[in-house]
Amino acid sequence: MRYGLVLFAACIAVMPEIPAQAQESGGKPDLAKAQQIVNTTCAACHGADGNSPTPVNPSLAGQLGEYISLQLAHFKNGIRSNAVMAGMAATLTPEDMKSLGAFFARQKPKGLAAKDPALVSAGQKLYRGGSVASALPACAACHSPNGAGIPVRYPRLSGQHADYTFAQLQAFK
Repeated sequence: MRYGLVLFAACIAVMPEIPAQAQESGGKPDLAKAQQIVNTTCAACHGADGNSPTPVNPSLAGQLGEYISLQLAHFKNGIRSNAVMAGMAATLTPEDMKSLGAFFARQKPKGLAAKDPALVSAGQKLYRGGSVASALPACAACHSPNGAGIPVRYPRLSGQHADYTFAQLQAFK
């Protein structure tokens, strides 16, 4: 099973980049305030443009805006458990969360390149078809065939670091 997760993580890293558009409801997001929050709070882990410099942290550039907003609310309310993110989200208002989602959705994700074509091919097969032997459903069923995600529930996966993706797969076992 571990090999399958590694294959999948490698595949996600090189899927085509599909920028997400923030889905706005209610008032307009305050992108200037979001930029300020990013510079003071988010950039160290996720990069100033949402492209994480650290393989264990998610890249947020091009992510679905509503998904980011919802996850920040889940961290703040304890629905999603992560001590670091709970602290970061603690002072955010719903408007801040919406603005951050819109900000990151507008950023351009940087491409990642896998080094082993065989690993990429095997990962793509798992992503598109799953594995009956491992009871692994096709990831594309929820995250879309091209990895762009499906708002609000399923995030964009394309362009994520393999290390982060692998850790998330382990967390969802």
